[in-house]
Amino acid sequence: MTSLLILSRRFMFATVNIKNNRRLTLFQGKGLSRTYYASLKVPALHQKLWLLSLCQRTFHKCCGDRGLFGGGRGSAQTQQTLEDVAKSIRERECKRIVVMAGAGISTPSGIPDFRSPGSGLYDNLQQYDLPYAEAIFEINYFHHNPKPFFALAKELYPGNYQPNLTHYFIRLLHDKGQLLRMYTQNIDGLERMAGIPAKMLVEAHGTFATATCTVCRRDYKGEELHNDIMAGTVPNCPHCKGIIKPDIVFFGEELPQHFFLYLTDFPMADLLIVMGTSLEVEPFASLAGAVRGSVPRLLINRDLVGPFAWGPPRNNDVAELGDVVGGVKKLAEALGWMPELEALMAAQGQQVSAIPSRCTGL
Repeated sequence: MTSLLILSRRFMFATVNIKNNRRLTLFQGKGLSRTYYASLKVPALHQKLWLLSLCQRTFHKCCGDRGLFGGGRGSAQTQQTLEDVAKSIRERECKRIVVMAGAGISTPSGIPDFRSPGSGLYDNLQQYDLPYAEAIFEINYFHHNPKPFFALAKELYPGNYQPNLTHYFIRLLHDKGQLLRMYTQNIDGLERMAGIPAKMLVEAHGTFATATCTVCRRDYKGEELHNDIMAGTVPNCPHCKGIIKPDIVFFGEELPQHFFLYLTDFPMADLLIVMGTSLEVEPFASLAGAVRGSVPRLLINRDLVGPFAWGPPRNNDVAELGDVVGGVKKLAEALGWMPELEALMAAQGQQVSAIPSRCTGL
Protein backbone atom coordinates (compact mmCIF):
# COMPACT_ATOMS: atom_id res chain seq x y z
CA MET A 1 0.00 0.00 0.00
CA THR A 2 1.22 3.50 -0.86
CA SER A 3 0.32 6.44 1.40
CA LEU A 4 0.85 10.18 1.33
CA LEU A 5 0.17 12.72 4.06
CA ILE A 6 -0.89 16.22 3.11
CA LEU A 7 -0.94 18.99 5.70
CA SER A 8 -2.94 22.17 5.19
CA ARG A 9 -4.00 25.25 7.11
CA ARG A 10 -7.67 24.48 6.64
CA PHE A 11 -7.82 20.81 7.54
CA MET A 12 -5.95 18.84 10.17
CA PHE A 13 -4.74 16.34 7.59
CA ALA A 14 -5.45 14.60 4.33
CA THR A 15 -4.04 11.21 3.49
CA VAL A 16 -4.15 9.23 0.29
CA ASN A 17 -3.94 5.45 0.39
CA ILE A 18 -3.84 3.10 -2.57
CA LYS A 19 -4.56 -0.57 -2.08
CA ASN A 20 -4.60 -3.64 -4.30
CA ASN A 21 -3.71 -1.54 -7.35
CA ARG A 22 -7.34 -0.49 -7.78
CA ARG A 23 -8.78 1.14 -4.68
CA LEU A 24 -7.77 4.57 -3.52
CA THR A 25 -9.22 6.17 -0.40
CA LEU A 26 -8.91 9.85 0.36
CA PHE A 27 -9.42 10.94 3.97
CA GLN A 28 -9.64 14.61 4.83
CA GLY A 29 -10.53 16.47 8.00
CA LYS A 30 -12.69 15.09 10.80
CA GLY A 31 -13.16 11.54 9.55
CA LEU A 32 -14.56 12.51 6.14
CA SER A 33 -13.48 10.20 3.35
CA ARG A 34 -14.00 9.49 -0.29
CA THR A 35 -13.02 6.39 -2.23
CA TYR A 36 -11.83 6.44 -5.84
CA TYR A 37 -11.73 3.35 -8.02
CA ALA A 38 -9.24 3.00 -10.83
CA SER A 39 -10.46 1.21 -13.90
CA LEU A 40 -7.26 -0.73 -14.34
CA LYS A 41 -4.35 -2.30 -12.53
CA VAL A 42 -1.59 0.28 -12.35
CA PRO A 43 2.08 -0.68 -11.82
CA ALA A 44 3.65 0.93 -8.75
CA LEU A 45 5.78 3.27 -10.86
CA HIS A 46 2.73 4.77 -12.52
CA GLN A 47 0.72 5.15 -9.30
CA LYS A 48 2.84 8.23 -8.64
CA LEU A 49 1.24 10.25 -11.44
CA TRP A 50 -2.24 9.29 -10.26
CA LEU A 51 -1.45 10.07 -6.61
CA LEU A 52 0.14 13.39 -7.53
CA SER A 53 -2.97 14.49 -9.42
CA LEU A 54 -5.27 13.57 -6.55
CA CYS A 55 -2.98 15.20 -4.02
CA GLN A 56 -2.94 18.40 -6.11
CA ARG A 57 -6.75 18.31 -6.24
CA THR A 58 -6.98 17.83 -2.47
CA PHE A 59 -4.40 20.50 -1.73
CA HIS A 60 -6.15 23.03 -3.97
CA LYS A 61 -9.47 22.39 -2.24
CA CYS A 62 -7.80 22.73 1.14
CA CYS A 63 -5.60 25.76 0.51
CA GLY A 64 -7.04 27.42 -2.57
CA ASP A 65 -4.54 29.63 -4.40
CA ARG A 66 -2.66 30.82 -1.30
CA GLY A 67 0.10 28.25 -1.47
CA LEU A 68 1.17 25.95 1.34
CA PHE A 69 2.20 28.76 3.69
CA GLY A 70 -0.43 31.31 2.66
CA GLY A 71 -0.04 34.40 0.52
CA GLY A 72 -1.31 34.94 -3.00
CA ARG A 73 0.38 33.62 -6.12
CA GLY A 74 -0.50 36.49 -8.41
CA SER A 75 0.24 36.72 -12.13
CA ALA A 76 0.65 39.62 -14.49
CA GLN A 77 0.44 37.40 -17.56
CA THR A 78 -2.47 37.80 -19.97
CA GLN A 79 -5.03 35.00 -20.14
CA GLN A 80 -4.75 33.12 -23.45
CA THR A 81 -7.75 32.67 -25.76
CA LEU A 82 -8.84 30.23 -28.44
CA GLU A 83 -7.50 32.65 -31.03
CA ASP A 84 -4.08 32.58 -29.34
CA VAL A 85 -4.05 28.78 -29.48
CA ALA A 86 -5.11 28.85 -33.14
CA LYS A 87 -2.32 31.32 -33.96
CA SER A 88 0.26 29.07 -32.31
CA ILE A 89 -0.94 26.08 -34.35
CA ARG A 90 -1.27 28.02 -37.61
CA GLU A 91 2.22 29.50 -37.31
CA ARG A 92 3.59 26.08 -36.37
CA GLU A 93 4.80 27.19 -32.96
CA CYS A 94 3.02 24.01 -31.79
CA LYS A 95 4.36 20.98 -33.66
CA ARG A 96 4.08 18.31 -30.96
CA ILE A 97 0.39 18.36 -30.11
CA VAL A 98 -1.08 15.72 -27.81
CA VAL A 99 -4.84 15.15 -27.93
CA MET A 100 -6.81 13.48 -25.12
CA ALA A 101 -10.35 12.43 -26.03
CA GLY A 102 -13.30 10.63 -24.50
CA ALA A 103 -16.77 9.45 -25.46
CA GLY A 104 -18.00 13.01 -26.04
CA ILE A 105 -16.24 13.16 -29.42
CA SER A 106 -18.19 10.12 -30.62
CA THR A 107 -21.71 10.99 -29.46
CA PRO A 108 -22.26 13.17 -32.58
CA SER A 109 -21.72 9.97 -34.58
CA GLY A 110 -24.67 8.41 -32.75
CA ILE A 111 -22.73 6.40 -30.15
CA PRO A 112 -24.10 6.90 -26.62
CA ASP A 113 -21.54 7.91 -24.02
CA PHE A 114 -21.12 6.10 -20.73
CA ARG A 115 -22.13 8.47 -17.97
CA SER A 116 -24.75 10.98 -19.17
CA PRO A 117 -27.79 10.57 -16.89
CA GLY A 118 -30.69 8.90 -18.66
CA SER A 119 -28.94 8.30 -21.99
CA GLY A 120 -25.48 6.96 -21.12
CA LEU A 121 -24.66 3.29 -21.61
CA TYR A 122 -24.41 2.66 -17.88
CA ASP A 123 -27.99 3.90 -17.45
CA ASN A 124 -29.31 1.64 -20.22
CA LEU A 125 -27.87 -1.76 -19.37
CA GLN A 126 -30.82 -3.10 -17.38
CA GLN A 127 -31.76 -5.36 -20.29
CA TYR A 128 -28.65 -7.45 -19.64
CA ASP A 129 -29.68 -8.35 -16.06
CA LEU A 130 -26.35 -7.26 -14.62
CA PRO A 131 -25.68 -7.15 -10.86
CA TYR A 132 -24.54 -3.53 -11.47
CA ALA A 133 -23.88 -1.60 -14.67
CA GLU A 134 -20.07 -1.56 -14.54
CA ALA A 135 -20.02 -5.39 -14.36
CA ILE A 136 -20.31 -5.54 -18.14
CA PHE A 137 -16.70 -4.32 -18.30
CA GLU A 138 -15.32 -6.32 -15.35
CA ILE A 139 -13.05 -9.20 -16.26
CA ASN A 140 -14.26 -11.50 -13.47
CA TYR A 141 -17.89 -11.05 -14.53
CA PHE A 142 -16.90 -11.60 -18.17
CA HIS A 143 -15.42 -14.99 -17.28
CA HIS A 144 -18.65 -15.79 -15.44
CA ASN A 145 -21.00 -14.56 -18.16
CA PRO A 146 -19.59 -13.11 -21.42
CA LYS A 147 -22.96 -12.78 -23.19
CA PRO A 148 -23.84 -9.25 -21.97
CA PHE A 149 -20.52 -7.87 -23.19
CA PHE A 150 -20.89 -9.43 -26.64
CA ALA A 151 -24.45 -8.12 -26.89
CA LEU A 152 -23.08 -4.64 -26.23
CA ALA A 153 -20.13 -5.27 -28.57
CA LYS A 154 -22.59 -5.91 -31.40
CA GLU A 155 -23.94 -2.37 -30.87
CA LEU A 156 -20.52 -0.71 -30.54
CA TYR A 157 -18.65 -2.75 -33.16
CA PRO A 158 -16.57 -0.68 -35.61
CA GLY A 159 -18.42 -0.09 -38.87
CA ASN A 160 -21.78 0.62 -37.27
CA TYR A 161 -20.95 4.32 -36.98
CA GLN A 162 -18.97 6.88 -38.96
CA PRO A 163 -16.35 9.44 -37.83
CA ASN A 164 -17.41 13.07 -37.49
CA LEU A 165 -15.75 16.46 -37.90
CA THR A 166 -13.80 16.10 -34.64
CA HIS A 167 -12.08 12.89 -35.75
CA TYR A 168 -11.19 14.42 -39.11
CA PHE A 169 -9.79 17.54 -37.43
CA ILE A 170 -7.36 15.32 -35.51
CA ARG A 171 -6.56 13.51 -38.78
CA LEU A 172 -5.78 16.93 -40.31
CA LEU A 173 -3.40 17.69 -37.42
CA HIS A 174 -1.62 14.46 -38.31
CA ASP A 175 -1.57 15.21 -42.04
CA LYS A 176 0.08 18.55 -41.27
CA GLY A 177 2.75 16.84 -39.15
CA GLN A 178 1.68 18.51 -35.91
CA LEU A 179 0.12 15.58 -34.03
CA LEU A 180 2.50 13.90 -31.62
CA ARG A 181 -0.09 11.40 -30.36
CA MET A 182 -3.79 10.97 -29.69
CA TYR A 183 -4.78 9.35 -26.39
CA THR A 184 -8.34 8.08 -26.60
CA GLN A 185 -10.63 6.40 -24.12
CA ASN A 186 -12.93 5.25 -26.91
CA ILE A 187 -13.27 1.69 -28.16
CA ASP A 188 -15.39 2.53 -31.22
CA GLY A 189 -12.49 2.63 -33.69
CA LEU A 190 -13.63 5.91 -35.26
CA GLU A 191 -10.13 7.38 -35.00
CA ARG A 192 -8.77 4.61 -37.22
CA MET A 193 -11.71 4.95 -39.61
CA ALA A 194 -10.90 8.65 -39.98
CA GLY A 195 -7.44 7.68 -41.19
CA ILE A 196 -5.36 8.34 -38.07
CA PRO A 197 -2.58 5.71 -38.19
CA ALA A 198 -2.47 3.16 -35.38
CA LYS A 199 1.06 4.29 -34.42
CA MET A 200 -0.31 7.77 -33.67
CA LEU A 201 -2.97 6.35 -31.33
CA VAL A 202 -2.86 5.26 -27.73
CA GLU A 203 -6.16 3.43 -27.24
CA ALA A 204 -6.07 3.56 -23.46
CA HIS A 205 -9.10 1.32 -23.00
CA GLY A 206 -8.22 -1.08 -25.78
CA THR A 207 -9.48 -1.84 -29.26
CA PHE A 208 -11.68 -4.16 -31.31
CA ALA A 209 -8.94 -4.29 -33.96
CA THR A 210 -7.27 -7.26 -32.27
CA ALA A 211 -8.44 -10.07 -29.99
CA THR A 212 -6.97 -12.78 -27.77
CA CYS A 213 -8.13 -16.22 -26.63
CA THR A 214 -8.67 -16.10 -22.88
CA VAL A 215 -7.34 -19.66 -22.50
CA CYS A 216 -4.48 -20.36 -24.93
CA ARG A 217 -3.67 -16.65 -25.50
CA ARG A 218 -3.61 -17.06 -29.28
CA ASP A 219 -3.87 -13.74 -31.14
CA TYR A 220 -6.63 -12.96 -33.62
CA LYS A 221 -7.51 -10.09 -35.91
CA GLY A 222 -10.67 -8.23 -34.96
CA GLU A 223 -12.39 -9.01 -38.25
CA GLU A 224 -12.16 -12.74 -37.46
CA LEU A 225 -14.74 -12.15 -34.71
CA HIS A 226 -17.06 -10.03 -36.83
CA ASN A 227 -19.48 -12.71 -38.02
CA ASP A 228 -19.91 -14.25 -34.56
CA ILE A 229 -20.46 -10.90 -32.87
CA MET A 230 -22.96 -9.72 -35.50
CA ALA A 231 -24.80 -13.05 -35.13
CA GLY A 232 -25.01 -12.61 -31.36
CA THR A 233 -22.71 -15.58 -30.75
CA VAL A 234 -19.85 -15.74 -28.26
CA PRO A 235 -16.71 -16.39 -30.38
CA ASN A 236 -14.70 -19.47 -29.42
CA CYS A 237 -11.11 -20.37 -30.22
CA PRO A 238 -11.00 -23.23 -32.78
CA HIS A 239 -7.82 -24.56 -31.14
CA CYS A 240 -8.81 -24.79 -27.47
CA LYS A 241 -12.52 -23.75 -27.43
CA GLY A 242 -11.75 -20.87 -25.09
CA ILE A 243 -13.56 -17.55 -25.46
CA ILE A 244 -11.93 -15.07 -27.84
CA LYS A 245 -12.10 -11.64 -26.23
CA PRO A 246 -11.54 -8.40 -28.14
CA ASP A 247 -8.56 -6.54 -26.73
CA ILE A 248 -10.79 -4.11 -24.83
CA VAL A 249 -9.29 -3.29 -21.43
CA PHE A 250 -11.68 -4.36 -18.69
CA PHE A 251 -11.77 -3.29 -15.07
CA GLY A 252 -9.18 -5.49 -13.40
CA GLU A 253 -6.92 -5.86 -16.45
CA GLU A 254 -3.48 -4.41 -17.11
CA LEU A 255 -3.14 -1.26 -19.17
CA PRO A 256 -1.86 -1.77 -22.72
CA GLN A 257 1.90 -1.22 -22.86
CA HIS A 258 1.37 1.46 -25.50
CA PHE A 259 -0.26 3.61 -22.81
CA PHE A 260 3.10 4.21 -21.16
CA LEU A 261 4.26 6.25 -24.14
CA TYR A 262 2.91 9.12 -22.02
CA LEU A 263 6.21 8.99 -20.11
CA THR A 264 7.94 10.47 -23.17
CA ASP A 265 5.04 12.08 -25.07
CA PHE A 266 3.76 14.44 -22.39
CA PRO A 267 7.13 15.96 -21.43
CA MET A 268 7.70 16.64 -25.16
CA ALA A 269 4.28 18.11 -25.88
CA ASP A 270 4.00 21.81 -26.77
CA LEU A 271 0.17 21.85 -26.72
CA LEU A 272 -2.41 19.62 -25.03
CA ILE A 273 -5.96 19.48 -26.39
CA VAL A 274 -8.54 17.75 -24.16
CA MET A 275 -11.97 17.09 -25.64
CA GLY A 276 -15.17 15.22 -24.91
CA THR A 277 -14.21 13.62 -21.60
CA SER A 278 -15.31 13.80 -17.99
CA LEU A 279 -11.74 13.03 -16.80
CA GLU A 280 -13.17 10.71 -14.15
CA VAL A 281 -11.44 7.41 -14.92
CA GLU A 282 -7.89 6.94 -13.69
CA PRO A 283 -5.13 6.76 -14.64
CA PHE A 284 -6.17 8.39 -17.95
CA ALA A 285 -7.60 11.43 -16.16
CA SER A 286 -4.30 12.31 -14.51
CA LEU A 287 -2.54 12.67 -17.86
CA ALA A 288 -4.08 16.15 -18.18
CA GLY A 289 -1.66 17.25 -15.47
CA ALA A 290 1.40 15.56 -16.99
CA VAL A 291 2.46 18.32 -19.40
CA ARG A 292 4.94 21.02 -18.39
CA GLY A 293 3.48 24.09 -16.71
CA SER A 294 4.53 26.29 -19.64
CA VAL A 295 2.51 24.21 -22.13
CA PRO A 296 -0.91 25.60 -23.17
CA ARG A 297 -3.90 23.34 -22.51
CA LEU A 298 -7.10 23.68 -24.53
CA LEU A 299 -10.32 22.09 -23.22
CA ILE A 300 -13.19 21.61 -25.69
CA ASN A 301 -16.00 20.17 -23.60
CA ARG A 302 -19.48 20.70 -22.23
CA ASP A 303 -18.20 21.36 -18.71
CA LEU A 304 -15.01 22.24 -16.91
CA VAL A 305 -13.40 18.97 -15.82
CA GLY A 306 -10.24 17.72 -14.14
CA PRO A 307 -7.57 20.36 -13.48
CA PHE A 308 -9.57 22.90 -15.50
CA ALA A 309 -12.24 22.66 -12.79
CA TRP A 310 -10.24 22.21 -9.58
CA GLY A 311 -6.66 23.13 -10.39
CA PRO A 312 -4.97 26.46 -9.73
CA PRO A 313 -5.64 29.00 -12.49
CA ARG A 314 -3.15 29.01 -15.37
CA ASN A 315 -2.97 31.83 -17.89
CA ASN A 316 -2.25 29.32 -20.66
CA ASP A 317 -5.37 27.20 -19.98
CA VAL A 318 -8.19 27.85 -22.47
CA ALA A 319 -11.71 26.41 -22.13
CA GLU A 320 -14.15 26.35 -25.05
CA LEU A 321 -17.34 25.12 -23.37
CA GLY A 322 -20.42 23.75 -25.11
CA ASP A 323 -20.93 21.35 -27.99
CA VAL A 324 -17.69 19.52 -28.83
CA VAL A 325 -18.17 19.52 -32.60
CA GLY A 326 -19.11 23.19 -32.49
CA GLY A 327 -15.99 23.97 -30.45
CA VAL A 328 -13.73 22.07 -32.84
CA LYS A 329 -15.36 23.80 -35.81
CA LYS A 330 -14.73 27.15 -34.15
CA LEU A 331 -11.05 26.23 -33.74
CA ALA A 332 -10.83 25.08 -37.37
CA GLU A 333 -12.36 28.38 -38.52
CA ALA A 334 -9.88 30.35 -36.40
CA LEU A 335 -7.10 28.36 -38.05
CA GLY A 336 -8.48 28.93 -41.54
CA TRP A 337 -8.62 25.15 -42.01
CA MET A 338 -12.33 24.69 -42.76
CA PRO A 339 -11.88 24.37 -46.56
CA GLU A 340 -9.26 21.64 -46.04
CA LEU A 341 -11.39 19.93 -43.40
CA GLU A 342 -14.46 19.98 -45.65
CA ALA A 343 -12.42 18.58 -48.54
CA LEU A 344 -11.02 15.80 -46.34
CA MET A 345 -14.48 14.83 -45.13
CA ALA A 346 -15.95 15.01 -48.63
CA ALA A 347 -13.23 12.65 -49.86
CA GLN A 348 -14.34 10.22 -47.14
CA GLY A 349 -18.02 10.65 -48.00
CA GLN A 350 -18.84 12.57 -44.83
CA GLN A 351 -20.89 15.72 -44.46
CA VAL A 352 -19.67 18.58 -42.29
CA SER A 353 -22.17 19.02 -39.49
CA ALA A 354 -22.22 20.58 -36.04
CA ILE A 355 -24.51 18.07 -34.42
CA PRO A 356 -25.11 18.84 -30.72
CA SER A 357 -23.29 16.36 -28.53
CA ARG A 358 -22.97 15.40 -24.91
CA CYS A 359 -19.42 16.28 -24.12
CA THR A 360 -18.52 13.98 -21.28
CA GLY A 361 -17.67 10.34 -21.38
CA LEU A 362 -15.26 7.76 -20.06
